[in-house]
Amino acid sequence: MAGMSPLFRRKPSVAPQDRLVTLIRKPGCHLCDDAQAVVERVCGEVGARWEQKDISTDQTLHDQYWEQIPVVLVDGEQHTFWRVNEDRLRRALTE
Repeated sequence: MAGMSPLFRRKPSVAPQDRLVTLIRKPGCHLCDDAQAVVERVCGEVGARWEQKDISTDQTLHDQYWEQIPVVLVDGEQHTFWRVNEDRLRRALTE
C-alpha cells in the first residue's frame, strides 16, 4: 500500500466520538440558528463533539468566513456553509 497513489488510499476510519464539528456563526442569524439545530441533533445522535465560534468576536474567522456563515467545519476542514444537510453531515461523521 505504500506505493499506492494517494487517490486510492483510504483514510483511516475515525470514530464519531473522536470527531469535532465547529459551527461558525454570528448573533441574530436565522440560518445560523437552523444550522445549530441540525448540528446539535446529528452530533447528539452519533456522539460527536461540537462547538460554536462567533465571527463577531474573532477577526480571523470574520475575514475568512463572513460571506459564508453559517459555516460548518469537521475536524477543522470546511464541510459546508449556509445550509446544513443533516444526512450529509451524518455521513461525514460516520463513514
